[in-house]
Amino acid sequence: MSGVTRLEKQGGRLRRLLGRLSSSPEDLLSAELRQDTEANGCTRICDCGDRQIVKVAGTLRTVTQRPRAGVPALEAELFDGSAPLDLVWLGRRSIAGIEPGRRLIASGRIAMNRGRPVLFNPKYELRPIGQDSGQE
Repeated sequence: MSGVTRLEKQGGRLRRLLGRLSSSPEDLLSAELRQDTEANGCTRICDCGDRQIVKVAGTLRTVTQRPRAGVPALEAELFDGSAPLDLVWLGRRSIAGIEPGRRLIASGRIAMNRGRPVLFNPKYELRPIGQDSGQE
């Protein structure tokens, strides 16, 4: 038998509701992204270490084309609610579906570049557009 009373359960619900109402949109989005990461069995970006093979999920914040050592490269910033991660596809100018606001799951080996985690040429899975984070 649980030691939690009905009044305590209602107080917890009220506390969560008040927390949502007082949170900024960015905080709510970050919390949603963290839940999506956990639901997909992915590693949080803030927990990724150098040279570790990971599977991460999040939303693309920015997508830019920037040459690296004279070779075209498509760069994107993935955010999962805990930290940003740079995704870099070498030799690519564009990839269909890779655009700001798109959710995806990426996997590969983490490298550190100027103190930021980077996945070079990651494997990726685009998430469906217009659907919630898989929760019903």
